[in-house]
Amino acid sequence: MNKLMLLMLAAALTACSPSQPSETVDYLVAHPDRLKEVQRLCKEDRAKVGEELCRRAAEAANRRFFGDRPEQKSK
Repeated sequence: MNKLMLLMLAAALTACSPSQPSETVDYLVAHPDRLKEVQRLCKEDRAKVGEELCRRAAEAANRRFFGDRPEQKSK
């Protein structure tokens, strides 16, 4: 009985945990407004936003800066 309760508690806590950020590098490259917002949030409180999302934003900014933009590919 105790194992069942423990298993149910673990399942409930897993369901309540925050999910991984859905913004991929490609998504941020394609959505510059969201990229700017994430960069601002990372600058204000990097620990709250999360290291992984801040790294994705930095990579997306690099890609946009060096010319990997969706709007350039349509020309």
